[in-house]
Amino acid sequence: MRIHILGICGTFMAGIAVLAKQAGHEVSGSDQNVYPPMSTQLESQGITLLNGYDSAHIDAAVDYVIVGNVIRRGNPAMEYVLECNIPYISGPQWLAEHLLKNRWVLAVSGTHGKTTTSSMLTWLLEASGLNPGFLIGGVPENFGVSARIGQDPFFVIEADEYDSAFFDKRSKFIHYRPKTLILNNLEFDHADIFPDLEAIKQQFHYLIRTVPGNGRIVYHAEDSNLAEVLQKGCWTPLVTFGGTNGQWQARLITADGSCFEVLQNQIPVGRVTWNLVGRHNVENALAALAAAEHAGVSTACAIEALSAFQNVKRRLEVKGQVNGITLYDDFAHHPTAIATTLAGLRAKIGKQARMIAILEFGSYTMRSGVHKETIKDSLNDADIVVCKRPEADWDLANILSQFTQPAMLFDNVESLAEHLAPELKSGDHVVVMSNSGFGGVHQKLLKAIETINVKSR
Repeated sequence: MRIHILGICGTFMAGIAVLAKQAGHEVSGSDQNVYPPMSTQLESQGITLLNGYDSAHIDAAVDYVIVGNVIRRGNPAMEYVLECNIPYISGPQWLAEHLLKNRWVLAVSGTHGKTTTSSMLTWLLEASGLNPGFLIGGVPENFGVSARIGQDPFFVIEADEYDSAFFDKRSKFIHYRPKTLILNNLEFDHADIFPDLEAIKQQFHYLIRTVPGNGRIVYHAEDSNLAEVLQKGCWTPLVTFGGTNGQWQARLITADGSCFEVLQNQIPVGRVTWNLVGRHNVENALAALAAAEHAGVSTACAIEALSAFQNVKRRLEVKGQVNGITLYDDFAHHPTAIATTLAGLRAKIGKQARMIAILEFGSYTMRSGVHKETIKDSLNDADIVVCKRPEADWDLANILSQFTQPAMLFDNVESLAEHLAPELKSGDHVVVMSNSGFGGVHQKLLKAIETINVKSR
């Protein structure tokens, strides 16, 4: 089959490209911005990449055009597809019809923690010798790639609630038909496509309708929004995790969560010592353990495997250390994720070390100020807060003026790096939080720190 993918350089669509290639299809793709590292990763798989959305990129003999959800009407390539009556399909639907149809799908959903939990679950199956397929919205360090076909029957997928395509406004996860489903948590997000939390709950209810009676739904025991969704109807056995009431619980041995005891139905079943920090990651692990058990993985084997789990890129990833200053990159871009990330690092470094949070309002929801009322509380653990001014004016400067800790606002990355570098001291921990590349702020800040220290000698 000859396939052309529109929007191929997005993480999800790039994963589909890799899976299609591994399945034996001839794959090419177009995107507005074709550049490393995604371009080199795809080209190394033998996938032809074309820059821009020129209609000439689409061969008349193509069997399918897979359309990413970044594509809109008016896109030249899409208009050509429509006018020439070329078969087209959304990424999630193609995946469901051509790769997931006969697989045991383990889907990981929720507002936060999908990528990390999907990576953990995949690793638990891998460590048990099951060679699962997977498609994850990030690059798990244990695998070095975001997708592979693997062997039957197991396939782990990060189940996103975002819409499938401009012509299919259902959430992506509706297509996947999981046998094992993790519901990590549920909050309001994606304000560009959902008018309110109730609309998201409805999509999650539709997802629950697709899980068979011989499946398993693993959900957070203390998430009231998930409880409300399940009350709409559930036909699948439930297993809970987290909090003080979950069937799977954790007892922290170290305050930062780097070592914890796992309890199943109040009975200790093992201990995990790993490189991750934060209560949120501990609970992600509990969800993965409960899902892996459904796939037949022994709890003892799974707990042992967790100790060898390496986190996903851009999840509190150390980007550099210069003169005693540690710079991290983190994907957190929702108030809850920001708060849990900072709390985890604070528990690790202690109360005496300074923690500086640098925040870009990258997602539509954050850029438009939907969460402006909760930003202040989410940053409580930071000693200094630094923000890049969002495109929309929702009075961020006034909000920052109400912070108890020093807060700074900059119009661009260059000014941010130039002014922040002289304020940093040895022993500081600087956390950059964004769901984009943030204008290369990591390297610019590291370079600025080096320059300041050279001048001070």
